[in-house]
Amino acid sequence: MVKITFIEPDGTEKHVEASAGISLMEAATRNGVQGIAAECGGQCSCATCHVYIEGDFFEQVGPPEGDEEDMLDFSDSRQANSRLGCQVPVSDEYSGMVVRVVGDDG
Repeated sequence: MVKITFIEPDGTEKHVEASAGISLMEAATRNGVQGIAAECGGQCSCATCHVYIEGDFFEQVGPPEGDEEDMLDFSDSRQANSRLGCQVPVSDEYSGMVVRVVGDDG
């Protein structure tokens, strides 16, 4: 299991364990992380799973591309480390990752 810390919009830290292969969005929703609406169910069409990947993990995950890039262009909260959680598959190498939930792009 991959250990991930989600920081909810109110600053609460939620430590979860996720299986490799599911998305960050799925890991968050399965563990009751607040601020991930996931309105489109992971189809990269709503940006309600907008997160910031903290620290060096963003380099490992890589930048958004294609449709994800386009969706993030509509966000007033976009930062250099923005990703849509539905587009980031959990990997064993991401254990210890910290993900800050934006929570206001719904």
